[in-house]
Amino acid sequence: MKVLLDTSYALRGATGTGVYLERLAAALRDEGVDVRTVADVTRGAPGGGRVRSARNLVHDLRWLHEELPRHARRQGVDVLHHPLPAHARRLGDVAQVLTVHDLAFEVLPECFDPRFARWASRTHRTAALRTGAVVAVSRTTARDVRERWGVPADRIVVAPHGPGQWRARDVRAGRTVRDAPAPGRPYLLYVGDAEPRKDLPTLRAGYALLRDALGDGTPDLVLAGRLDLPPAPGERLVQEPDAEALLTLMDGALALVHPALHEGVGLTPLEAMARGVPVVAARAPGVTETVEDAAALFPPRDADALAGVLARVATEPRMRERLVQAGRRVAGARSWTQAAQAHVAAYELALRRTRDGD
Repeated sequence: MKVLLDTSYALRGATGTGVYLERLAAALRDEGVDVRTVADVTRGAPGGGRVRSARNLVHDLRWLHEELPRHARRQGVDVLHHPLPAHARRLGDVAQVLTVHDLAFEVLPECFDPRFARWASRTHRTAALRTGAVVAVSRTTARDVRERWGVPADRIVVAPHGPGQWRARDVRAGRTVRDAPAPGRPYLLYVGDAEPRKDLPTLRAGYALLRDALGDGTPDLVLAGRLDLPPAPGERLVQEPDAEALLTLMDGALALVHPALHEGVGLTPLEAMARGVPVVAARAPGVTETVEDAAALFPPRDADALAGVLARVATEPRMRERLVQAGRRVAGARSWTQAAQAHVAAYELALRRTRDGD
């Protein structure tokens, strides 16, 4: 089977989708799939909703409906895989598969620009209804695709991500990170940006309550990612850490705190569990499916409840060890090999539907 994977999105910076593309392509090749990749290297930078965004949209449509079909025909592929919801015209007998990561723009429309939410709901749903098979990264996403978009269940394949999207654990001795916490100083870790659905305000409010409760014994809060905000007392910022810095931060953390309101999977909690780091997470769709019983959960948007959970994690070593052991068990049951095998099933489904004229 020859599959063309559009990796254009991986060029737009470090994202979960970029990790997915990298790990999936490698796992598919290990399964004997002939994976070809192609990327739109001429696309401009994100336009921030202004004129440049409109130009990018025109460019993206040309890539989708003209350039991608040309690449697919030239390379003689069986399947074109869109890692985000899209559907190309003029592909003839080439089957198409798309991946849906989450429907947060429909579940939490208040967290998104209304124009984007309307556009995504319309175009992504249309693409999902037209394609041969839909890959959902979780049962949560599969349910949303089925119930909100009306995609039949027999056209949806659930393919959970595996852990290990960053390099395997290194020996910590001698590793340093610019602006990382001083050695020996305990810290809680947040990885992400200030996107509204990540709910950073609840984390910061809960941490302030934790400082009121524990005083000088409070661990630091390290905020790592693309963040434009002044640090509050006890907080440290690590702006856009590279993979090496992120590994060191993860391995040294007392716990990872993930307050997101909705995720398709939650790659960061999954990675933390795989690396033996306790996880504290909001009880939110997608995240709870990923962490199962291996995280300390709190109600979304509840800073008081979060502060209480953080106090226990910070002061109870036995609780942390229980979370570490449970996390390793849950993460160990997942793999990118399993994810690749599920994708192959989706490709075969799309091929049958295309050949049957469905």
